[in-house]
Amino acid sequence: MVDHLDVRTGAYADSVSLMQVSRRVSDTDGVAAALVAMATELNLDLLDGMGFERPDAGPNDLVIAIRAADDTALDAALAELSAALAAASGGADAGSFGDAPTPRTVREAAAFGGQLALISTPGEHAYVEALDALRTGTHVMLFSDNVAVEHEVALKREAAAAGLLVMGPDAGTAIVSGVGLGFANVVAPGPVGIVAASGTGAQQLSSLLDDAGVGVSHVLGVGGRDLKTAVGGASTVQALRALDEDPATELIVLLSKPPDEAVGAAVREVAGELTTPVIFGLLGPTEDDLAGVAASAVQALGREVPDWATWGDAPTATGQDGRLVGLFAGGTLCSEALILAEAALGPVASNIAGDPQQRLDGEQTADGHVLLDLGEDEYTRSRPHPMIDQQLRLERIEAEAGRDDTRVLLLDVVLGHGAHADPAGELAPAIAEATRTAANAGRALDVVVSLCGTVGDPQGRDRQAAALAEAGAYVTVSNADATRVALRVLG
Repeated sequence: MVDHLDVRTGAYADSVSLMQVSRRVSDTDGVAAALVAMATELNLDLLDGMGFERPDAGPNDLVIAIRAADDTALDAALAELSAALAAASGGADAGSFGDAPTPRTVREAAAFGGQLALISTPGEHAYVEALDALRTGTHVMLFSDNVAVEHEVALKREAAAAGLLVMGPDAGTAIVSGVGLGFANVVAPGPVGIVAASGTGAQQLSSLLDDAGVGVSHVLGVGGRDLKTAVGGASTVQALRALDEDPATELIVLLSKPPDEAVGAAVREVAGELTTPVIFGLLGPTEDDLAGVAASAVQALGREVPDWATWGDAPTATGQDGRLVGLFAGGTLCSEALILAEAALGPVASNIAGDPQQRLDGEQTADGHVLLDLGEDEYTRSRPHPMIDQQLRLERIEAEAGRDDTRVLLLDVVLGHGAHADPAGELAPAIAEATRTAANAGRALDVVVSLCGTVGDPQGRDRQAAALAEAGAYVTVSNADATRVALRVLG
């Protein structure tokens, strides 16, 4: 093996771009491991775990670590690295600022007249950058995670005083005036504005609306903590009022897990004061699922709710007992499936389970039913997010297919900007092999897929669906419907 370690001082790039670069380099023939990331403490810990000597580098430095089979493979990996980095930065310097030098600070960039700053620095530094943006009169989308809650509160207080909006922290999805930011799907413009404390939940809702022929004016992500007591719904209130003033928005949908009680009451009071009607989509055992929220929005606009698109033959119960295993890339999609599964099956083991006795920590599984959010921190510390890199899920599919008690696999596939370029290209062969493995052992194994995406997404939703169905999966655009089909297999 040949190791290569390189530190590029001051060469900052955002985390989503670098996850995609790492994946491209890792996929190069002969590469055993690769990490292309900012030298934060967490990423330096990953470097330690890979067996590389920790360099003298800080969070503003780019660290590149590659382990290859030989010099030829390393040269190919470095060539792929150069191409991937160039592609990741292609839009930044090529005419965005005319003949002027590329800005080096938020304040310099704001001088060019932008209205929204997307900040993706390491969490410990994001507060200062976001504060700078707000003090130039610029709205903020804070993609960064690991931002201290007291910093979040301070930023949102500053924004409210200035009549500005802070989306996030850890805001992975937004659509502003038709422009997708972070992980976002290609949807038609239309009358529905979405305020969401959930990234993949917003993607599912906007995609279902698009499938129903209903467009979206804006999707404003507020961050998962916004409706907690500590933050008090600050950005949710700002976003609701902003959409209420938007003439293109005829209906608002607020999407979240159930808020803390006092915060929820305050937000409902604000919603009641608006001239634009608000639908509440609060995921929980007694609430509508995401498809139900989408249907309510469609009906509120006086339109007909469609039959959600499906591909392949829906599996049926065979009388064979076994486990339900869910392997999810989307956290909200996993949460929705867990709510439905526990209502039908009782307690289900999960790394996001509310019951400590059912909670799985680290890369664990269980002998009973299990649903895993593979995008949680314990699964992404040494690899990109599963919406970008499916390797861990492919390994888990193979492992589950080899067990004699796995009856049905439930998977989500999330399309859109920032996601894997061809997820079905990897998943379809794995699904076909898994069902063959079970069949050769005399067992039935059904695979059900929820496909979150639109016909306009760069991956080609219908092409992805057809490939997955041809491999033997049943595919539907509704995550809730996919979960119910999987549960029916178990009788």
